[in-house]
Amino acid sequence: MAQYHNSRNYRRDEQRNVNEVVFRDGMPVTYSSRQERGGKRPEGGYNKGGKSFNRGNDRRGAEQKPYYKDGEQKPYYKKRDNAEGRYDRAKKEDNYKAKREETAYKARDKQAENAPQANEEQDELPYLIMGRNAVREAVRSGRSIDKILVTKEIDGSLREIINLARDNNIRVDSVVREKLDELCMPFGHGQKTGNHQGIVAMVPGVEYCEIADILNFAKEKGEKPFIIILDGIEDPHNLGSIIRSAVCAGAHGIITPRRRAVSVTAAACKASAGAVEYAHIARVANIANAIARLKDEGLWIAGADMSGTAMTSARMEGALALVIGSEGDGIGRLVKEKCDFLVSIPMFGQIDSLNAAVAAAVLMFEKRRQDGIRKN
Repeated sequence: MAQYHNSRNYRRDEQRNVNEVVFRDGMPVTYSSRQERGGKRPEGGYNKGGKSFNRGNDRRGAEQKPYYKDGEQKPYYKKRDNAEGRYDRAKKEDNYKAKREETAYKARDKQAENAPQANEEQDELPYLIMGRNAVREAVRSGRSIDKILVTKEIDGSLREIINLARDNNIRVDSVVREKLDELCMPFGHGQKTGNHQGIVAMVPGVEYCEIADILNFAKEKGEKPFIIILDGIEDPHNLGSIIRSAVCAGAHGIITPRRRAVSVTAAACKASAGAVEYAHIARVANIANAIARLKDEGLWIAGADMSGTAMTSARMEGALALVIGSEGDGIGRLVKEKCDFLVSIPMFGQIDSLNAAVAAAVLMFEKRRQDGIRKN
C-alpha cells in the first residue's frame, strides 16, 4: 500500500482496511477494496495541504450512477412531455408572484387593523386643561369641571381664576408643583413636563358633535356655513392654533378624521388658549364622505394647495368649507379630487411654504375679508 502522511484519510483508511491507493493529478485518492467498492464513488475525495476536499457536489458514501453503453437511454433522466404533466414555467412564476403579493397585502392590512392609532393612545391619557388662559376660559364657558389643582405659590392671575372657580362652585385643591409636573409629563416634550403655569383643571373628555350640529349652528345664527376641514393634522399645537384661529374668524365648526390625526388633547387645548370651549368639533370616519355630505348641503369645497389659484383671485365668499392638509404631505389625493377648487397663498421671500396652522389662519381671514367686500 502506498504510504502518505499528515492525512486524515490515511488514518480512516487503515480502520476500513483500504487496500488500494490511486494517485490522480499528483493527489492520492483512496478506494475501498474492489470487492466492497462496487458502484460507489471514491471515499473521502482527495487530500490537499492537510485539508480534505470533495470533487464537485459528491457526498461521501453516495451511490454512483451507473454508466450505460452507447445508445442506451438513462432511465433516471427521462424527459416529460405535456401529456405527462409538464406545465409552463413562466405561468408558474406569475402565479407565485401573485400569491406572494396577496400574502403581503393581507399581512399589511392585518397589521394596520391591529396597530393602535396615535389618537387612540392619546385618548387613554387623563384629559386635563393646563395653563392659565385655558383654565380661565373653561370656567367662563360653563364647561363641566371635576376639580382644579393649583400650586401653593399663588399670585395675582391665579387668585383671579380661583375666585372665579369658587363662584361657579368648582372644587379647588392646593398641591405642590411636583404633583402638577407629574400629571402634565405625558403632554411635554422629551423629558420636560407640559407648561401648566401652576394650574390644571381635570375635566371629562371633549364632547364632539355631528356635522348636522355644525350646520344647525350656522342656521341659528342666520349665516352661511363656514367650516374648516382638517385632513391629517398630527401636531396637537397646530391643532390648537387652528381651533383658536377658527373661533376668531367666526367659523361655525371644524371637522377632523378619527384616525391618522391628532385628537383634542390637553396640549391642543392649551395651544388654543381656551378656544376649544367655544368650538364645534366633529370627528368623522371618512373625510371624503364628509365632503360629499357638505356638497349636498350647498357648500363649495376649497382646498389649500401650493398649486392652486392665488387666494386674492379665488372667490371664497358664501357657504364654504376650507380643507387644510397635514404638515408634511398636505391634502391627500382622494380628498383633493373631491375639492371644487384649490387656493394658494402668494409667497414673496426665500421660503415658499408656511406652517399648516399659519396658512390656515391666513386663508380663513382672506375668506372673511371677501365676505365683507361682497356684502358691501
